[in-house]
Amino acid sequence: MQFQFLGCGDAFGTGGRFNTCFCVTHDVGRYLIDFGASSLIAMRKLSIDPNSIDTIFLTHLHADHFGGLPSLILDCQFYSRREKKLTIAGPPGLKDRLQNLREELFPGSTSKEPKFELELIEYQVGNSQTVNGITLTPLEVSHHSGAPSCGVRLEHEGRIIAYTGDSAWTEVLADLARDADLFICECYGYENPIPGHLSYNEILTHKDEFKAKRLVLTHMGPETYANRASLKFEGAEDGLVIDL
Repeated sequence: MQFQFLGCGDAFGTGGRFNTCFCVTHDVGRYLIDFGASSLIAMRKLSIDPNSIDTIFLTHLHADHFGGLPSLILDCQFYSRREKKLTIAGPPGLKDRLQNLREELFPGSTSKEPKFELELIEYQVGNSQTVNGITLTPLEVSHHSGAPSCGVRLEHEGRIIAYTGDSAWTEVLADLARDADLFICECYGYENPIPGHLSYNEILTHKDEFKAKRLVLTHMGPETYANRASLKFEGAEDGLVIDL
Protein backbone atom coordinates (compact mmCIF):
# COMPACT_ATOMS: atom_id res chain seq x y z
CA MET A 1 0.00 0.00 0.00
CA GLN A 2 1.30 3.44 -0.92
CA PHE A 3 0.24 6.81 0.46
CA GLN A 4 1.02 10.04 -1.41
CA PHE A 5 0.41 13.67 -0.51
CA LEU A 6 -0.99 15.25 -3.68
CA GLY A 7 -1.58 18.42 -1.69
CA CYS A 8 -0.72 19.25 1.92
CA GLY A 9 -1.33 23.00 2.01
CA ASP A 10 -3.77 25.21 3.84
CA ALA A 11 -6.68 27.14 2.32
CA PHE A 12 -4.43 30.04 1.31
CA GLY A 13 -1.62 28.35 -0.59
CA THR A 14 1.06 28.89 2.06
CA GLY A 15 4.44 27.88 0.63
CA GLY A 16 2.90 27.39 -2.82
CA ARG A 17 1.37 24.09 -1.71
CA PHE A 18 -1.78 22.58 -3.16
CA ASN A 19 -4.97 22.17 -1.14
CA THR A 20 -5.51 19.00 0.85
CA CYS A 21 -5.67 15.78 -1.16
CA PHE A 22 -4.08 12.43 -0.32
CA CYS A 23 -3.91 9.40 -2.60
CA VAL A 24 -3.79 5.79 -1.40
CA THR A 25 -2.85 3.08 -3.89
CA HIS A 26 -3.64 -0.47 -2.77
CA ASP A 27 -3.76 -3.95 -4.29
CA VAL A 28 -6.95 -3.46 -6.32
CA GLY A 29 -7.37 0.27 -6.77
CA ARG A 30 -6.93 3.82 -5.52
CA TYR A 31 -8.82 6.18 -3.26
CA LEU A 32 -8.41 9.81 -2.24
CA ILE A 33 -8.84 11.58 1.06
CA ASP A 34 -10.28 15.09 0.51
CA PHE A 35 -10.31 16.98 -2.76
CA GLY A 36 -9.57 20.68 -2.36
CA ALA A 37 -10.06 23.36 -4.98
CA SER A 38 -6.61 22.84 -6.53
CA SER A 39 -6.58 19.03 -6.35
CA LEU A 40 -7.24 18.31 -10.03
CA ILE A 41 -4.19 20.44 -10.88
CA ALA A 42 -2.13 18.47 -8.36
CA MET A 43 -3.28 15.20 -9.93
CA ARG A 44 -2.17 16.37 -13.36
CA LYS A 45 1.20 17.54 -12.04
CA LEU A 46 1.84 14.19 -10.35
CA SER A 47 0.44 12.11 -13.27
CA ILE A 48 -2.44 10.61 -11.29
CA ASP A 49 -5.16 9.55 -13.74
CA PRO A 50 -8.60 10.65 -12.46
CA ASN A 51 -10.04 7.46 -13.93
CA SER A 52 -7.83 5.39 -11.60
CA ILE A 53 -9.68 6.70 -8.53
CA ASP A 54 -12.51 4.54 -7.18
CA THR A 55 -13.51 6.43 -4.03
CA ILE A 56 -13.07 9.84 -2.43
CA PHE A 57 -13.46 10.22 1.34
CA LEU A 58 -14.21 13.75 2.56
CA THR A 59 -13.56 15.06 6.06
CA HIS A 60 -15.60 18.26 5.78
CA LEU A 61 -17.19 20.68 3.34
CA HIS A 62 -14.77 23.60 3.10
CA ALA A 63 -13.40 24.68 -0.28
CA ASP A 64 -9.84 23.58 0.45
CA HIS A 65 -11.10 20.07 1.25
CA PHE A 66 -13.92 19.46 -1.25
CA GLY A 67 -14.01 22.47 -3.58
CA GLY A 68 -12.34 20.71 -6.51
CA LEU A 69 -15.15 18.19 -7.01
CA PRO A 70 -17.17 20.20 -9.59
CA SER A 71 -14.13 20.37 -11.87
CA LEU A 72 -13.32 16.70 -11.31
CA ILE A 73 -16.85 15.61 -12.21
CA LEU A 74 -16.76 17.64 -15.43
CA ASP A 75 -13.30 16.29 -16.22
CA CYS A 76 -14.52 12.72 -15.77
CA GLN A 77 -17.53 13.37 -17.99
CA PHE A 78 -16.02 15.34 -20.88
CA TYR A 79 -12.21 15.03 -20.79
CA SER A 80 -11.15 11.81 -19.12
CA ARG A 81 -14.28 10.02 -20.44
CA ARG A 82 -14.77 8.03 -17.28
CA GLU A 83 -16.82 4.84 -17.58
CA LYS A 84 -16.61 3.16 -14.15
CA LYS A 85 -18.42 4.25 -10.99
CA LEU A 86 -17.00 7.02 -8.80
CA THR A 87 -18.00 6.98 -5.12
CA ILE A 88 -17.76 10.09 -2.96
CA ALA A 89 -18.36 9.64 0.77
CA GLY A 90 -18.74 12.68 2.99
CA PRO A 91 -20.57 14.08 6.00
CA PRO A 92 -24.31 14.76 6.17
CA GLY A 93 -25.11 17.67 3.87
CA LEU A 94 -22.74 16.52 1.12
CA LYS A 95 -25.40 15.95 -1.53
CA ASP A 96 -27.00 19.39 -1.28
CA ARG A 97 -23.72 21.28 -0.84
CA LEU A 98 -22.13 19.57 -3.83
CA GLN A 99 -25.21 20.12 -6.00
CA ASN A 100 -25.25 23.81 -5.11
CA LEU A 101 -21.51 24.21 -5.62
CA ARG A 102 -21.60 22.59 -9.04
CA GLU A 103 -24.39 24.93 -10.15
CA GLU A 104 -22.71 28.03 -8.73
CA LEU A 105 -19.40 27.30 -10.44
CA PHE A 106 -20.70 25.75 -13.66
CA PRO A 107 -24.35 26.77 -14.21
CA GLY A 108 -26.37 24.03 -15.87
CA SER A 109 -23.78 21.35 -15.15
CA THR A 110 -26.15 19.31 -12.99
CA SER A 111 -28.91 19.18 -15.61
CA LYS A 112 -27.20 16.45 -17.60
CA GLU A 113 -26.54 13.09 -15.99
CA PRO A 114 -22.92 11.95 -16.35
CA LYS A 115 -22.28 8.85 -18.45
CA PHE A 116 -20.57 7.19 -15.51
CA GLU A 117 -22.26 6.29 -12.22
CA LEU A 118 -21.69 8.92 -9.55
CA GLU A 119 -22.48 7.55 -6.08
CA LEU A 120 -22.76 10.03 -3.22
CA ILE A 121 -22.75 8.61 0.30
CA GLU A 122 -23.47 10.67 3.41
CA TYR A 123 -21.75 8.66 6.10
CA GLN A 124 -23.03 8.22 9.65
CA VAL A 125 -20.79 10.17 11.98
CA GLY A 126 -19.42 8.00 14.77
CA ASN A 127 -20.27 4.70 13.07
CA SER A 128 -17.99 2.42 11.08
CA GLN A 129 -19.12 1.39 7.62
CA THR A 130 -17.57 -0.33 4.62
CA VAL A 131 -17.27 1.69 1.42
CA ASN A 132 -15.92 -0.19 -1.59
CA GLY A 133 -14.08 -2.64 0.66
CA ILE A 134 -12.55 0.03 2.91
CA THR A 135 -13.67 0.39 6.52
CA LEU A 136 -14.41 4.04 7.26
CA THR A 137 -14.85 5.41 10.77
CA PRO A 138 -15.63 9.16 10.84
CA LEU A 139 -15.37 10.86 14.23
CA GLU A 140 -16.69 14.39 14.70
CA VAL A 141 -14.02 16.95 15.54
CA SER A 142 -14.02 20.65 16.48
CA HIS A 143 -14.15 22.73 13.30
CA HIS A 144 -17.09 24.81 12.05
CA SER A 145 -17.98 24.10 8.41
CA GLY A 146 -21.79 24.32 8.30
CA ALA A 147 -22.01 20.52 8.51
CA PRO A 148 -20.30 17.92 10.71
CA SER A 149 -16.51 18.09 10.40
CA CYS A 150 -14.77 14.78 10.93
CA GLY A 151 -11.47 13.09 11.34
CA VAL A 152 -11.37 9.74 9.57
CA ARG A 153 -9.91 6.29 10.18
CA LEU A 154 -9.56 4.14 7.08
CA GLU A 155 -8.77 0.43 7.45
CA HIS A 156 -7.79 -1.81 4.53
CA GLU A 157 -5.32 -4.59 3.82
CA GLY A 158 -4.31 -4.73 7.49
CA ARG A 159 -3.33 -1.06 7.63
CA ILE A 160 -4.93 1.90 9.40
CA ILE A 161 -4.64 5.45 8.07
CA ALA A 162 -6.00 8.19 10.33
CA TYR A 163 -6.39 11.87 9.50
CA THR A 164 -7.57 14.70 11.74
CA GLY A 165 -9.15 16.78 9.01
CA ASP A 166 -9.23 20.34 10.37
CA SER A 167 -9.81 20.55 14.12
CA ALA A 168 -9.04 22.34 17.33
CA TRP A 169 -7.76 20.07 20.10
CA THR A 170 -10.33 17.52 21.25
CA GLU A 171 -9.84 14.16 22.96
CA VAL A 172 -11.45 12.55 19.92
CA LEU A 173 -8.13 13.00 18.12
CA ALA A 174 -6.44 10.54 20.47
CA ASP A 175 -9.12 7.95 19.65
CA LEU A 176 -8.66 8.67 15.97
CA ALA A 177 -4.89 8.13 16.05
CA ARG A 178 -4.73 5.07 18.29
CA ASP A 179 -2.77 2.18 16.69
CA ALA A 180 -2.77 3.87 13.28
CA ASP A 181 0.05 2.91 10.93
CA LEU A 182 -0.03 6.48 9.66
CA PHE A 183 -1.54 9.46 11.46
CA ILE A 184 -1.84 12.66 9.42
CA CYS A 185 -2.23 15.60 11.78
CA GLU A 186 -3.13 19.13 10.78
CA CYS A 187 -0.84 21.83 12.20
CA TYR A 188 -2.08 25.21 11.04
CA GLY A 189 -0.96 27.20 14.06
CA TYR A 190 2.48 27.37 15.64
CA GLU A 191 2.76 28.84 19.14
CA ASN A 192 -0.80 29.93 19.86
CA PRO A 193 -4.14 28.16 19.34
CA ILE A 194 -6.17 29.25 16.33
CA PRO A 195 -9.95 28.72 16.41
CA GLY A 196 -10.86 25.46 14.72
CA HIS A 197 -7.25 24.34 14.22
CA LEU A 198 -4.36 22.68 16.00
CA SER A 199 -1.13 24.44 16.85
CA TYR A 200 2.34 22.91 16.96
CA ASN A 201 2.58 23.58 20.69
CA GLU A 202 -0.70 21.71 21.30
CA ILE A 203 0.54 18.74 19.31
CA LEU A 204 3.72 18.69 21.40
CA THR A 205 1.62 18.78 24.55
CA HIS A 206 -0.59 15.87 23.48
CA LYS A 207 1.89 13.80 21.46
CA ASP A 208 1.96 10.92 23.95
CA GLU A 209 -1.81 10.53 23.66
CA PHE A 210 -1.80 9.77 19.94
CA LYS A 211 -0.29 6.25 20.11
CA ALA A 212 0.24 6.07 16.35
CA LYS A 213 3.16 4.32 14.65
CA ARG A 214 3.99 7.31 12.46
CA LEU A 215 2.84 10.94 12.68
CA VAL A 216 3.13 13.43 9.82
CA LEU A 217 2.13 17.09 10.05
CA THR A 218 0.11 18.75 7.28
CA HIS A 219 -1.95 21.91 6.57
CA MET A 220 0.74 24.26 7.91
CA GLY A 221 -0.09 27.94 8.21
CA PRO A 222 2.44 30.72 7.56
CA GLU A 223 4.15 30.67 10.98
CA THR A 224 4.39 26.88 11.14
CA TYR A 225 5.64 26.72 7.56
CA ALA A 226 8.31 29.34 8.31
CA ASN A 227 9.54 27.19 11.24
CA ARG A 228 9.19 23.81 9.51
CA ALA A 229 12.93 23.01 9.67
CA SER A 230 12.85 23.08 13.47
CA LEU A 231 9.71 20.97 13.99
CA LYS A 232 10.19 17.79 16.03
CA PHE A 233 7.78 15.84 13.84
CA GLU A 234 7.91 14.78 10.22
CA GLY A 235 6.32 17.32 7.88
CA ALA A 236 4.39 16.64 4.69
CA GLU A 237 5.41 17.90 1.27
CA ASP A 238 3.40 17.87 -1.94
CA GLY A 239 4.34 14.68 -3.76
CA LEU A 240 5.76 12.89 -0.69
CA VAL A 241 5.26 9.11 -0.93
CA ILE A 242 5.01 6.83 2.11
CA ASP A 243 5.02 3.03 1.79
CA LEU A 244 2.82 1.26 4.30
